[in-house]
Amino acid sequence: MDFGPFLFLATLEGLVQAAVLCLTALGLSLVFGVMRVVNVAHGEFYMLGAVLAYWITSWISGNPAMGFAVALLLAPLFVGVVAYLSEKIILRRLGYDPEATIVATIGILYILQQTALLTFGPDARPVEPPLYFRVEFPWFGYSGYKLIVIAAAVILLLLAWFVITRTRLGLIMRATQFDRETAQNYGIAVDRVYAMVFAAGAAFAAIAAVLIVPIQQAHYLMGGDPLLLAFIVVIIGGLGSIRGTLLAALLIGLSDGIFSVFFSPTLAKMVSTTLVALVLVFKPEGLFGHRSRL
Repeated sequence: MDFGPFLFLATLEGLVQAAVLCLTALGLSLVFGVMRVVNVAHGEFYMLGAVLAYWITSWISGNPAMGFAVALLLAPLFVGVVAYLSEKIILRRLGYDPEATIVATIGILYILQQTALLTFGPDARPVEPPLYFRVEFPWFGYSGYKLIVIAAAVILLLLAWFVITRTRLGLIMRATQFDRETAQNYGIAVDRVYAMVFAAGAAFAAIAAVLIVPIQQAHYLMGGDPLLLAFIVVIIGGLGSIRGTLLAALLIGLSDGIFSVFFSPTLAKMVSTTLVALVLVFKPEGLFGHRSRL
């Protein structure tokens, strides 16, 4: 294959990674932006979404698209409920203290991981794609499902942008982020907003996992890499900046996909880590340094 078509293939693979990474990092950035909580368990919510997708599609026989549609609906909902209860039972009692919440979310990480190991087992398990078709380009055929993943991520990101910037719910979230005490004085139930945001962040990670699990496989240790890449994206884009998160996810996803195809996945991770180091040295607040903006 010539260089041009090979680069196009690598770009498509990078866009798939960027799409999933955008959703995952958006949830992490949303939680930090509103709550100022670093959620170390974010990758395990991602893992839980993938494991639930496997279970749900295994229980529903017949057309794979039906089982996948149910998984895409129920898995993020269940993960969101787990995150909501975690926030209400654990994080809220800690008063959202930065150091304490980091330790607490590490504890949640191990609880979810070991629960998945005991119930799901140590083996990686595949999920059947809901659709089988190939899109024929002049140089090669490409998985139609991967293109659907990209399109689905774009639709979900646009929906999230609309909710955050154009609805009353988004206004309440932004008011809570800017000044918690003033929001409370205006009658906003800040604790309820925090619980909702924490659940929504986990649900975004679960949606990303459900979308990607037909391409990869569900495994109880699969939360590590998404968590690392999501942190890289949030650091580069700027803590709490949704716009920065999306652009950084596109940058990291494309570079990771292209370097993985042309060279090796290890080199791709080295490039991402180098970008983080450069940003921390020359622009510690991130590329879009407005930490208090969504």
